[in-house]
Amino acid sequence: MVRIRLTRMGKRHMPFYRIVVVDSRKKRDGAYIESIGYYNPLKEPAQINLNVEKATEWILKGAQPSDTVADILSKAGVLKKVHEIKYAKKEKSDEGVS
Repeated sequence: MVRIRLTRMGKRHMPFYRIVVVDSRKKRDGAYIESIGYYNPLKEPAQINLNVEKATEWILKGAQPSDTVADILSKAGVLKKVHEIKYAKKEKSDEGVS
């Protein structure tokens, strides 16, 4: 299964995370398929930089976000965009059935 999760970077007591697409069997900081952004919780407010198009594309392909990444994606508006894309397709196909 492909997951979207965080991989830890930075020095001790100064965490910095990359948001990556990875096979779920890999280690937390192991090799990843693609990096789609970063998250810095030490800034006030937390700094999030995310490629929304790539994140949307991976979720539509079936990648499952971890709990923390799901919260980050929700704040960035990615999950709303995915929902609109999925249900816009269903509405169009339902109109053709009638």
